Amino acid sequence: MALVVVGVVALVGGLSLRPAGLLAVGLAAVVTGALAAGITRESSDDDLRATLEATWQTAAATVAVLLVLSGVAAIAGALVTTLVGAAAGVAGLAYWMVRTGPAAKPSPSVAAAPPARPSPSPAPAARPTVVTGNVAASSSPATPLAGLRIEALAQEWTSTSAALGLTLDPRSRAAIVRRREAVLDELERRDPAGFARWLAAGPLSATDPARYLRAGATGTDAA
Repeated sequence: MALVVVGVVALVGGLSLRPAGLLAVGLAAVVTGALAAGITRESSDDDLRATLEATWQTAAATVAVLLVLSGVAAIAGALVTTLVGAAAGVAGLAYWMVRTGPAAKPSPSVAAAPPARPSPSPAPAARPTVVTGNVAASSSPATPLAGLRIEALAQEWTSTSAALGLTLDPRSRAAIVRRREAVLDELERRDPAGFARWLAAGPLSATDPARYLRAGATGTDAA
C-alpha cells in the first residue's frame, strides 16, 4: 500500500513538472549516480558490477525522491513538502548511520570461555614381561625359589633358556637373566656336588640339571 501511494504521488509530481523541471530531475539523477559510482569504485577495488549497481540505484532513488516531493507540493503545498522533505532527510541519515556504524561485538569479559579439555590421565607404566616356556607372566611377583623342588628349579632353568632365544625388550631380558642367576645360586645351595657334576657335563643351557642333582637335596649341611 505504501509503495502504491508513493507511486501515485510520484506520478502526480512528474505530471505537474514542466520540461525544465524534468530536465533538472534527470541532471540531478546523473550527478548523484556519478558520485555514487566514484565512491563505490574507490571502496570496492574497481568492482564493475558493484559500481554499476550503485550508480543506477542511486540515480533511481534520486528521481523517485524528487518526483515524490514534486507530487506532495502539487497536492499539499510548499509547507507540507518542506516537512516531508525534512522527515525523509532525517530518516535517510539515521538509516545510513545504522548501516555504516561498527557492528556490535561481544565484550571479552562476558564472552563465553571455551570449555577446558580434561587432561589425559597418564597411562600406567608397562611392567616387564618374563617369558617362561609358553607362558608370559609378570616379573614382579616371582615365585620364591626356596620353596621349589629340584625338578621345578630344573624346569625353571630350561624354560628361561628357551625364553632367551625369543625377541625381548631389554627390561624383560634383564629380568630373565636375574632369575636364572637366582636359580643357579639355589641349585648350588641345594646340592654342591651335583651342581659341580652338571657344570662339568657341558653347556649349561643344553642340559637338564635335574639329571645331576639329587631330588631330595636341600643344602650342604643336610647332605
